[in-house]
Amino acid sequence: MIKNIQEATEYLLKRGFENPEVGIILGTGLGQLIDKVAIEKEVSYNHIPNFPTATVEFHKGKLIYGTLGNKKVIVMQGRFHLYEGYTPLDVTFPVRVMHQLGIKRLLVSNAAGAINLSFKKGEIMLIDDHINLQGSSPLAYLGVEHFGERFVDLSAPYDLKMNAALEKIAKEAGIVLHKGVYASVLGPQLETRAEYRYLKIIGSDAVGMSTVPEVIVANQLKLPVAAVSVITDECDPDHLEPVNISDIIAQAAKAEPDMITLFTKLIEQF
Repeated sequence: MIKNIQEATEYLLKRGFENPEVGIILGTGLGQLIDKVAIEKEVSYNHIPNFPTATVEFHKGKLIYGTLGNKKVIVMQGRFHLYEGYTPLDVTFPVRVMHQLGIKRLLVSNAAGAINLSFKKGEIMLIDDHINLQGSSPLAYLGVEHFGERFVDLSAPYDLKMNAALEKIAKEAGIVLHKGVYASVLGPQLETRAEYRYLKIIGSDAVGMSTVPEVIVANQLKLPVAAVSVITDECDPDHLEPVNISDIIAQAAKAEPDMITLFTKLIEQF
């Protein structure tokens, strides 16, 4: 793993990915932020040594380097999921590479379904805590201690200062920003009515298929992380309708301008 990370890092350094301050992972249907970045370099994932390749059709599969909010950023335009057949190590490999390149903070976005039915389509939830239901951990492998503590403390996995700043930014900008618990499941199938009821019982406010592995690794690396969920559907088990992927993508696009405002102003402050 150390050798693979080093090879990827050296490749990117040679192509100008120098001294980035912030890493950003964009979720499903959330690509408009790229338009706000003053792009200097971009590389397709399949050109980076040891990098996974995005297989989901609405994930672009590029690593972008440039300036946003007067800071150098690396943006993952397309992320990886366990449901694509990747391992937890594959999914989190880019976080380790971005950390090796020098990022000091990590921002993560995802598209999620609302378990808390007071949350509506097109709104945003600030992730305050999470429940890992993926059945795996990116730290459960031989040699993980070379990167930090094996038994990583997750009493506060999401950076309190960045979360407080995001709440303040939202209030000043008039953005509806809920706060809640994100449940991460394996997927790719959507949940049954019984599963939605279960997720509510155990304390989930939103559900998705990503984010948690990256957050766990960020915490092992002592990399402050903040994450938001764009609410793309409402998971009411008593009035459940068949999933419409095109509607999910449309709802993500509808909410993305607010997410861009949150991330851009946060980057300016930190």
